[in-house]
Amino acid sequence: MSQEKMVPQPGAGRKVDGLKIIGAGFGRTGTRSLKEALEILGFGPCYHMVEAFEHPEHVPTWNAATRGEPVDWTKLFRDYQATVDWPACTFYKQLMDTYPDAKVLLSVRDPEKWYESVSSTIYQVSRRSSSPFAPLFMLLMRLIRPGVTEIVSMVNRLIWQGTFQQRFEDKEYAISVFNQHNEEVKNYVPPEKLLVYSVKEGWEPLCSFLDVPVPDVPFPHLNDRENFPGNQIRRLARARMVRTASVAAVAIVAFLLLRGVMRRKRR
Repeated sequence: MSQEKMVPQPGAGRKVDGLKIIGAGFGRTGTRSLKEALEILGFGPCYHMVEAFEHPEHVPTWNAATRGEPVDWTKLFRDYQATVDWPACTFYKQLMDTYPDAKVLLSVRDPEKWYESVSSTIYQVSRRSSSPFAPLFMLLMRLIRPGVTEIVSMVNRLIWQGTFQQRFEDKEYAISVFNQHNEEVKNYVPPEKLLVYSVKEGWEPLCSFLDVPVPDVPFPHLNDRENFPGNQIRRLARARMVRTASVAAVAIVAFLLLRGVMRRKRR
């Protein structure tokens, strides 16, 4: 019987005693691949927006942080060694205060490609939530993944309102916010604690910065658009609607056939 090949994880099994890595880069900068890479290197679990979808009980904490209220970060991240992506990247300064020994990763990407990626993923969910068909869409989302509507509301408050001031559709403005955030991180974080990093660079600069050996596995390059939870939900919703429509069509055909048979019997 063949055995499943195990992926080596340098540093795996180490005790989780607080964040060691703080991701300061915006979402859609290869953060899903970076999450996987950090976990392969032993810095896991790594908190990413997908964790919020899996743990809707975290939403009140993120809402409180968005309102500027005190948050017990150590409680939220007690089971995590790293963060990347939204919502945590918005609060990198507070996380640095809580975890002064943590290193900071600023994931970057070409601004034009970043904007296109956000527009076709996260922002699409936001637009659906404010469309005339929002009640039906939200109902489907609640059926498929309970708690997801609260997460969508949190994303609206934190990202589209708080970060982009409801102007994300203004491409020039959105890219300026993206660039300004990256420059702010570079100026705020001490150089010896910061790595400005693109996932295209692969293992070497990341492993050198984290002082771990390069693993003997390919660097993960995940298709974020396929794995994005909102896209998964839409695919599931479409599949459910197709199944429902198919059942309805069969029922209609059966009804018409039965009605035809009954009419012939009456003649």
